[in-house]
Amino acid sequence: MKRRDFMKAGFAAAGTVAAAGDAWALKFYPVPSDKKCAVLYGTWCGSSRDAAVWISEGMGGIADVFDVRENPDLNGFEHLVIGGSIRGGVTSGALQDFILGNRESLQGKVRGLFAVCGNMRNPAGPEQTKRFIDNHLAELCGTGAVPSRVFLGRITKSLMDPETARMMGEMEDYDNLRRADCLVFGREILHGIS
Repeated sequence: MKRRDFMKAGFAAAGTVAAAGDAWALKFYPVPSDKKCAVLYGTWCGSSRDAAVWISEGMGGIADVFDVRENPDLNGFEHLVIGGSIRGGVTSGALQDFILGNRESLQGKVRGLFAVCGNMRNPAGPEQTKRFIDNHLAELCGTGAVPSRVFLGRITKSLMDPETARMMGEMEDYDNLRRADCLVFGREILHGIS
């Protein structure tokens, strides 16, 4: 390739990236709807991001999906689903801070809560729902009884910060997060707001 052609291609690529602007942010909203819905999540390694996207799919793809680190503006949304990954019995600090900082905006809008946890690879049951949803997320959000679900998660040590990966010791990577479970929960949420 000639140097001139190489330079032209480089400038074209740089211009494309610059023009993309906010296109790097995860914003998932494939189907327009008169219902203004969003799924908000906090994650460490991506499990809750995937769960949130799949919940939106179960809602017919009408919900925008936001990582709370993006600090989304909640003003235009009427229906919110909130969840996150569990580590040490609680969700990420980013999710907790977002909820507490936006608690007034959440009032009367939370339609569902979810948590994603490894649970030592054991099935999640009522004890996990009480601990992670009722006694943690619901209290943070100030919500009453809304549909909720605890999904089993996954471990991908290569996506963890070095300190957390060391804490995991010899534990092998695993993936117990199931798209089908998230889709069912999304349909439950959609049915509740229809």
